[in-house]
Amino acid sequence: MTKATVRELKELKGKRVLIRVDHNVPQEDNGQITDDTRIRESLYTIRYCLDKGARVILCTHLGRPKSKADTQYTVKPVVERLRTYLEGVKITMAKDCIGPEVEALIAQLKNGEVLYLENVRFYKEETDNDPAFAKKLSKLCDYYINDAFGAAHRAHSSTEGIAKYVPAVAGFLMEKEIKILGEAISNPKRPLTIIMGGKKVSDKIPIINNLLNVADNILIGGGMTYTFSKATGGKVGNSIVDNDSIEYCRNLPKVAKEKKVNLYIPTDCVAADKFANNAVTKVCSPNDVPEAWEGLDIGPKTIETYKGILSKSGTIIWNGPVGVFEMETFARGTKQIGEAVASSKAVTITGGGETAAAVVKFGFGDRFTHISTGGGASLELLEGKTLPGVAALNDMEGK
Repeated sequence: MTKATVRELKELKGKRVLIRVDHNVPQEDNGQITDDTRIRESLYTIRYCLDKGARVILCTHLGRPKSKADTQYTVKPVVERLRTYLEGVKITMAKDCIGPEVEALIAQLKNGEVLYLENVRFYKEETDNDPAFAKKLSKLCDYYINDAFGAAHRAHSSTEGIAKYVPAVAGFLMEKEIKILGEAISNPKRPLTIIMGGKKVSDKIPIINNLLNVADNILIGGGMTYTFSKATGGKVGNSIVDNDSIEYCRNLPKVAKEKKVNLYIPTDCVAADKFANNAVTKVCSPNDVPEAWEGLDIGPKTIETYKGILSKSGTIIWNGPVGVFEMETFARGTKQIGEAVASSKAVTITGGGETAAAVVKFGFGDRFTHISTGGGASLELLEGKTLPGVAALNDMEGK
């Protein structure tokens, strides 16, 4: 972590501090928040600034509105939830995120109070990273803090553009995410084991290619399994196959061997006659799935093999479920792998998204070293990419 953090802002009392948070939380149609992890994870930076006497301005995106007319994407439910965590703190919600009315509210803001701006994505200029829009945001504050790791892979006005016009540093969540994920790759406690699940191989190729240079073990699971099977001439029935990646899967075992990485592909799976909880199922080889059937979970032999490897690992990074965990009939693989990871003595990290959802669903969340708040951002970090929202921040002195 070579970027300056909120600690470098020595005098915050009375300063207007704009904190870009990632409060893009899942909600029901009625606006009821179903998971407020991202809100809770941002509290450390917010409270730090409030305790220092700053005038705190918060902004986030929420969903993908096309215009201000998409009122279901208002941040009002987020503000209401935040109030439950910041009791005694006056939190005002603005009706916009730029303009004279917002500037007037900031002028009235007292030390230790919060103004929450309306959804920045109500403006197309946000995702266009429009310089004029970024400049308008920068005029609202004396300092900018990016604590939105989940949006750090996007070069948008509130994540990257604003940093050109005002002193910009990382928040505590941003710092934690980068340090934990970065050190897990650059200086892992070994053996380093990667669990790679999900549907499409093509989505994971950049990650696999990067991790082949540092991993000791790579365990394949999920829908990716059947592309590997088809690549070796297996019969996969109606299982999901990424035809564009067949050649890659055919060559990967050889590449892994050359790099001295142990690559494990499932030896058995749970196949079903339909994509439903009440399907007829059978355990078979991923290379011998019955016609018109599809593989939807890893099998018991594979689970036991993977559990043995995980129990001996020093660092485990898990990206992608190993089966259709949303259906109870096909959740066993993901649940047992989750239990094995949670029970290990390793440094355990999950890269957000579906994997984080599975970990939370099965009750393992508090037993992992780190659950990333950023699905896309964590993937790009694992790919070895530079995140625009991080690159734009001020460098730490002497770095």
